[in-house]
Amino acid sequence: MTDAGMLSGGESVFFWIAATLMVAGGLGLLFARKAVYAAMSMALVMVIQGIVYLALNADFLGVVHIFVYTGAVMMLFLFVIMLIGVEASESMVDTIKGHRWLALLFAAGLGLLLVSVIGRTRFLAMPGGLEAANREGNVAGVAGLVFGPYVWVFEATSALLVTAALAAMMLAHRERLVPRPKQREWSIRRVRDNRYVAGLPAPGVYARHNAVDTPALLPDGTPSELSVSRILTARRQVTGPKAFQDAVEFVDHEIEEGSHR
Repeated sequence: MTDAGMLSGGESVFFWIAATLMVAGGLGLLFARKAVYAAMSMALVMVIQGIVYLALNADFLGVVHIFVYTGAVMMLFLFVIMLIGVEASESMVDTIKGHRWLALLFAAGLGLLLVSVIGRTRFLAMPGGLEAANREGNVAGVAGLVFGPYVWVFEATSALLVTAALAAMMLAHRERLVPRPKQREWSIRRVRDNRYVAGLPAPGVYARHNAVDTPALLPDGTPSELSVSRILTARRQVTGPKAFQDAVEFVDHEIEEGSHR
């Protein structure tokens, strides 16, 4: 054990708080019933781990850890979850017989391997300490390790991430059960049903602004609900102009009062 490994009182308190939060996040990842909660628990672990790197004066490694893993990889996980629509009922269905016991067996073997490796670990003194390792800068020190003795691990990790991105695309892909209707078939269907024969009104038609975010106006000047996207309505992102009109009137009133002073 080196002198750098001896922690002060404040560092010990910080370590135990961070370790407790990371263990809680790891347990949440394992036992959360909803996939979103599991992903957020993993994000908590990664953020705190990045903070620990920052506390150990590894500024570059801590910032990159938070930005890359929490801001990119975890967001990719959340996007995949939103795309494929994982539900609690689907995640509890066991489609492969015996895979749970096989997973427990592999987990136990991995745990024994980690315990044996950690038990034989020795903390040796680094010549010169952190000052010598960061003599050319923290970025150069990390690059020397990543592209030096750990280059194959780095390449394997990058290949794993690319494979995960391709797997996410495959999971999000849905096969069509029926052929996609063509424009001619849509036109024939509208005429046959006598519904929206001329098509739905486009946004911005006869409105004061010809924009996608402006609904079409009917002859009496009221907005046409048919020109509003159903997705925006489902997301409750449709708002009226009253709030903006009130803001404009308030600004005009303030300008008029200021001109009379």
